[in-house]
Amino acid sequence: MDNTEKVGFGGGCHWCTEAIFQSLKGVVCVDQGYIASNGAFSSFSEAVIVTFNPDCVKLSLLIEIHLGTHKSTKNHSMREKYRSAIYTFSDAQHYKAQSILNYLSTLAKTHYITQILNFRAFKPSRESLLDYYYTNPKKPFCETFINPKLQWLIKAHSEILNYEKLSHFETNQST
Repeated sequence: MDNTEKVGFGGGCHWCTEAIFQSLKGVVCVDQGYIASNGAFSSFSEAVIVTFNPDCVKLSLLIEIHLGTHKSTKNHSMREKYRSAIYTFSDAQHYKAQSILNYLSTLAKTHYITQILNFRAFKPSRESLLDYYYTNPKKPFCETFINPKLQWLIKAHSEILNYEKLSHFETNQST
């Protein structure tokens, strides 16, 4: 597993974010919990760390999916708990993520509030909350909040999905 990278994503509930990235080919591991950065963003906010193989899934696609699966263009009163952020693990990754975000913003003709922040610290969620969606797909929260995001993912990025994970959905996969 030499060829892996890590990046952090925060936006909405970490149960939602975890389920999104667990559903992708090329994602090796998703650690759910709370991430802190530096300065004004030193408080912990719900997020995930995604370990991925860049030969299978590019950082640009992960960022595009992240922007499409949470409210990345609007501020709201819960942004301290649900910070819209991409947490980077190196200066090179920081600049690359900023370039990708700028490109996607221009392409979409929109302004993303998502911030590129340096990763400082991680606190995992308690064990009972890990792998929440895939152990509880029929819970009301999952059906109300996570399923619509996964449906969007199926429509927008079917080529990168791990259909074994999504077998409970009626998908129109052509394999």
